[in-house]
Amino acid sequence: MKSFAIIEIGSNNTKTHIYKNEKVIYEDNTTIEFKKNYHIHQKIEEEDLNKLFTVIEKALKYTENIHIYGCSIFRNMNVEELNHINLKLKRKFHVEIEVVSQEDEAKYTALGCYNKIKYNGNICIFIGGGGSIELIFVNNGKVFDQKYYDFGVVDVTQKFSSLKEDIPKCTFDEVYHYIDELIGNINIEAEVFILAGGDHLYWYHNAGYKLLENKLYKSEKQKYMITKDMSDDYDHDALITSLNQIRERSDNPLWFDGSRAMKVITNLISNKIHAKYIIPTKINMEDGLKEKLTNSRICT
Repeated sequence: MKSFAIIEIGSNNTKTHIYKNEKVIYEDNTTIEFKKNYHIHQKIEEEDLNKLFTVIEKALKYTENIHIYGCSIFRNMNVEELNHINLKLKRKFHVEIEVVSQEDEAKYTALGCYNKIKYNGNICIFIGGGGSIELIFVNNGKVFDQKYYDFGVVDVTQKFSSLKEDIPKCTFDEVYHYIDELIGNINIEAEVFILAGGDHLYWYHNAGYKLLENKLYKSEKQKYMITKDMSDDYDHDALITSLNQIRERSDNPLWFDGSRAMKVITNLISNKIHAKYIIPTKINMEDGLKEKLTNSRICT
């Protein structure tokens, strides 16, 4: 009987998925602000590590076959510090963090988006997190271009800290123009813009924004879409509506600290690529890693 856990540690959110016979039996998304706190203290905080320990302890209730992958914040720390953290994990849980390159993070996440869909046209897959952004361009199931950026929602929120407040002091246009300078030109167009790398549906559901049925193609993990006009309305509204009210409707209020930055980033890119349809998803690196682990001998 095959069972295994994938724990994906991002700069801001740590996602857990546990499989048994290739079916998800447990999933969780825990906000652990590794990047923000590392920026402040110039080291991984013990409190954040303890939160990670709790995540691992929960996973161990289901399986001992645990695979942990670290993203941008772990790519940027020195080898000595990473080894020190892995030594603690080995002693306590007999596991260690495998650091995933930006290219592999994008590859696995994008694969989870385009692997089983049929669409005749250009698709741009957005993979956004706390510390990095990747864009993968696909046509008929084949990647034809990709772009990488070394910043994410944590960086934007640090620049415009009031984005975390109930009503921010900064305007949509101020944040938009700042991100525009970071992104630069994108000389590729894509009609479809898939949002991946985190739980983008969590924002829309808790904000109470209406979603349409995805009629462009069939996919169990890509059931919804919005038009570009709807996206523009929703994204601008995000910076003038009460964030506290949205937090109150959720089960993870801290998650929304980076939500407004994410909406401005995705809005900007959707304009640059001239997208007509936006597909919000929960697809992340785990979806591609699951295929890798399922087809290997380590899932026993």
